[in-house]
Amino acid sequence: MTKIAVDCMGGDYAPEEIVKGCILAYRELGLESLLVGDEERIRSILKREGFEGKLQVVHAGDIIEMHEPPSNVLKKKHSSLYVAGRLVREGLADGLVSAGNTGAVLTVGKFVIGSIEELERPAIGVALPNPKGKTVLIDVGANVDCKPKHLLHFAVIGHTYAEEILGIKNPRVGILSIGEEEGKGNELVKETYPLLKASRLNFKGNAEGRDIYAGTFDVIVCDGFVGNVILKASESLGMAVLQMIKEEVKKSLLARLGALLMMPALNNFKKKADFAEYGGIPLLGAKKPVIITHGRANAKAIRNAIRVANEFLAHHFNDRLAENLRKLILQEVRA
Repeated sequence: MTKIAVDCMGGDYAPEEIVKGCILAYRELGLESLLVGDEERIRSILKREGFEGKLQVVHAGDIIEMHEPPSNVLKKKHSSLYVAGRLVREGLADGLVSAGNTGAVLTVGKFVIGSIEELERPAIGVALPNPKGKTVLIDVGANVDCKPKHLLHFAVIGHTYAEEILGIKNPRVGILSIGEEEGKGNELVKETYPLLKASRLNFKGNAEGRDIYAGTFDVIVCDGFVGNVILKASESLGMAVLQMIKEEVKKSLLARLGALLMMPALNNFKKKADFAEYGGIPLLGAKKPVIITHGRANAKAIRNAIRVANEFLAHHFNDRLAENLRKLILQEVRA
C-alpha cells in the first residue's frame, strides 16, 4: 500500500484538521498516510478520535511559520515539512501533502524531493472549471521568471496532466497572450510561440484571458507570475460573486423564495468553486507527487489532497510525463 507523508503542522487549522483529514482518507478511501509533526499532539488527536495505533506517526519538533522566508525550510531540518520531504526522498513515503507555507512546500519539492531527470523545472498546474469541463492553467506560481524552453516544458506537463488525470485526449494547448494573432504578446510569449508550433503538441496558438473559463483550450501556458495573479483573482472573484448573491437575496422576500428554488444549482456552483473538493494543486514534475493545499484546509480538503496524490501514483504520471517530453518535443528544439 502507498503511503503519503502529510505535514500535520502546516496550515491554519493544524494539527487538528490535518490529522482528521488523514483519518478520513483511511476510513473512507482506504488510503494510508504518515503523520509528520508534534508526536504528542498528533497521538492525542488520534486517541480522541478512536484511531490510536492505526496510522504511523513520525515526530518532527519544529515548524515552518507562514510568514517565514521559504528558504528557511532548508535550514530547519527538524521541521515537519522538511522531515516529510525527506521521507519522500528516501523512499519511505510515496508523496507529500502540506497546507503550510506555499513557498516552503515548493522549496522542498524542488530541492529536497527534486525534479524528474528530463525536466529542468517543475510547475504548478491547476484545473479550472469551464462550461465544458476543465482547463489546465500552468504555471500558477512555482516559477516567476521563465525562459521560452520552460514554457515549452510547462505545455508538455499540462498536456500530460490533461490527458492522464483529466482524461482529455489530444488536449488543445494555447499560450496566454494579449491577442489571438501570432506575433502578439511580450518577448517571452513571442519567443515561446515558435517552439510550441514546432512541437508535436496540439498547439492552437494564443489564448486570451477570456479563454481561460470559456473552454476554448484544454491547456493554457503562462509564467508563474501571471498564473498566480490569475489564480488568486479567480478565487477572490468566486467568493465575491457568492457574497453579492447572498446580499441581493436578503433584499426581498421574492428573492429569498427564488433562492430556495435555485439552491441545488447554487450548491453545485459552490461545489465547483470549493478548494476543499479539489484537495489541492499539484507541483507537476517533482519526482514524487507533491500536493499543495490551501492554508485554510479542513479535514475534507486534506482527505482529498491525499486522494489526489494517490491518483498521480496510480496513473504513473511521471512515467507518462518523461515519455511525452521525449516524444512531443523535437530533439533540435529541446537542445
